Amino acid sequence: MSSSALTGSGTGNFSGFTRLCKGLAVVIVGGHLVVQFFPSSVSYLALIPARTIPFGWNLITSGYVEQTIYGTVVSTVGLLFLGKLLEPIWGTREFLKFILIVNFLTSICVFITAIALYYITRQENYLYMPLSGFHGVLSGFIVGIKQIIPDQELSLFSLLKIRARSAAYLPALIFGTYMGWIYLRYLQRKPETRLKGDPSDEFAFSTFFPEFLRPVIDPIATVFGRLFCGRSETSDEAMGHTLGGAPLPGSDPIEASRRRERGARALEERLASERLASGGSTKESGREAAEEV
Repeated sequence: MSSSALTGSGTGNFSGFTRLCKGLAVVIVGGHLVVQFFPSSVSYLALIPARTIPFGWNLITSGYVEQTIYGTVVSTVGLLFLGKLLEPIWGTREFLKFILIVNFLTSICVFITAIALYYITRQENYLYMPLSGFHGVLSGFIVGIKQIIPDQELSLFSLLKIRARSAAYLPALIFGTYMGWIYLRYLQRKPETRLKGDPSDEFAFSTFFPEFLRPVIDPIATVFGRLFCGRSETSDEAMGHTLGGAPLPGSDPIEASRRRERGARALEERLASERLASGGSTKESGREAAEEV
């Protein structure tokens, strides 16, 4: 049997990864190898709240360092496959910008949470526990998928079903999800309209929760949205989202819905083409195997 018959069926799903995603995957794997071969490097690369003041760079580096082989595999696979879907739709520059901003904001939120927990409990392990991992950005990617395909059921609770010993991942998952939503909701610039954000009701933060919790989540999301992005919203209103009493293109939920439809259509076409390519290679492999037999 020829080698193509053995490998042809799997090449469709494991091809087409973008150059940026492959480069970031190398960074994540390399970071894991560094902390395995040089354990003392964790003190400089991971987020240790008690040492963040002198080592401020760990707010950036901690997101790209996985301390376990399990985390490395999950982060690498998630980056490659989710990036394969999102980067062609957002563009390379916007995709990289999303990763950098969500990673940095997630690290800041985790740092503040650890400090607050220390002052509440007076337990020093909150100050000296090394925290790191790419899972916060992966949560942000899930939010991006939700934006493109709003009809897809994505519950935040399904992302948080983790074991007790993995509870250290919980703050990054929560803050990564919220920071990803904040960026896409208020800050992401749309090149076709030169405006920011996605104001549609289908992308409200409460849609990540069961319906019985949504009346409680909506006011909280609104408060934090104003806290993080009140100035940007005010500046947008000052610049004017209307022209002669009519809304500018992209400034209303209708235009946001159209953008999502275009993104979802592009995503479906990409997935369909990959399935066709994979199916064609499978048939060809089967035909070669039959001829050899």
